[in-house]
Amino acid sequence: MSRAIATVVGLGYLRPASGTWASAAAIVIGLLIDRYLGFPALVLATIAATGLGFWAVNQALGDDKSADPSEFVIDEVAGQWLALLVSSAAFWARGWEGFLPYPAPLAACVFFRLFDVWKPWIIGRADRMGGAKAVMLDDLIAGVFAGIATIIAAALYHIVVF
Repeated sequence: MSRAIATVVGLGYLRPASGTWASAAAIVIGLLIDRYLGFPALVLATIAATGLGFWAVNQALGDDKSADPSEFVIDEVAGQWLALLVSSAAFWARGWEGFLPYPAPLAACVFFRLFDVWKPWIIGRADRMGGAKAVMLDDLIAGVFAGIATIIAAALYHIVVF
């Protein structure tokens, strides 16, 4: 069970770039949750993915707490949903009922992948900690950075265009 959760039911075995596949799937599923169940459901899904991720990765790693297997992509799902939450919260606060408008989900995905691969500052530190904490935390922090970057990009766009 823990391995199924850690690999997001086998999604982590897609090649190449299993993290990018997981991020893309997370965006689609996150958008569907946000649109049809609402922002509060996306918050709950993100909390569930995060909690289950910490548990599943810890269980699936077993005694090898230094590994970060590329097939473990629950961290990408949790981090990507965290990035998506920032835009979703902004639109939800304004009474938006539809799909998040383009380019918000694309920006969240691109910024998340950028921070997840680049691992600047505390993202890199979290990644070097080792164990389930490292597997999950670097992506969660990357998700926060990506959410903030998405809002900053949107603000800059609206300042320049409007």
